[in-house]
Amino acid sequence: MRYRDLGRTGLRVSELGFGCASWWGKPRFEERTALGLVHEAIDLGVTLFDTGASYSAGEAEPRLGRALKGRDTSQLVIATKAGTYHAGGGRIARDMSPSAIVASAERSLVNLGLDALGLLQLHGPSAAELDALLPTLESLKARGVARAVGLNSFDPLVIEHAVGLPQVDVVMVDYNVLRPEREPLIARAAAGGKGVLAGMPLAMGHTRPLLARLKGPQDIWYAARALAKHRGELAKGRRFSFLHDLPEMTGAQAALAYVLSNPGVSAAVFGATRSGHLRENIAASGLALSADLISRIRAAQQ
Repeated sequence: MRYRDLGRTGLRVSELGFGCASWWGKPRFEERTALGLVHEAIDLGVTLFDTGASYSAGEAEPRLGRALKGRDTSQLVIATKAGTYHAGGGRIARDMSPSAIVASAERSLVNLGLDALGLLQLHGPSAAELDALLPTLESLKARGVARAVGLNSFDPLVIEHAVGLPQVDVVMVDYNVLRPEREPLIARAAAGGKGVLAGMPLAMGHTRPLLARLKGPQDIWYAARALAKHRGELAKGRRFSFLHDLPEMTGAQAALAYVLSNPGVSAAVFGATRSGHLRENIAASGLALSADLISRIRAAQQ
């Protein structure tokens, strides 16, 4: 595993991070298997684990805490998110008030069994909400609740705004082979000293034919979500099916290597519900894409 600086935070993280969300955090996914994946990731050199207070109907964060129990976390960077929460009935609610962010961060410490969060991210704030919460984020850092603070957003205008704020340490953006338009933004963030986390680096698997993914209940759940919410990405992903016919690496490894070839990216955060997929993804650390393959990817992005 290779490691990179998380911007100017003073933190160093594995260039591949494990995302603890979605099916991984759901009670329907066997607890022993979920915890085992975290333990295996740690053993394979992963030091960055990313979750959120609202993920998996509020179940992911405490499950990660159970996975970390009894483990040496001194070299790990545990990231979570505040500003959204599970409101019951499958609904996610938002509360970006200062009191809610503080309460969420303090609750996360308990859920995760930590003395301090490695990274606290606002989960999808508007630019105005981010500005209003800067004193709160500074206070949480000063109190030692979080070592670094930032935000996760799929809105490039919000990320652009955050890049100009010295109080923001880290930004998390949706970056993958389907999102080359994020590259100038990533470059500006990195030039400004921000740590950049690439979320959805595997493009949610949309480069692979949907039917080829269906091997278990989690695959059916992810496929149903893709059909309901991401039909455009599914269509765009067909252009990249060649990634899954490469002799030198798997499609997932090629997708991750593409993201990691960007020097502005501190880490790519992926999820996994199978040990084989976890090991396959981690093996992408240090892989380099050939000039010919990069050209094919660029052509498909046009």
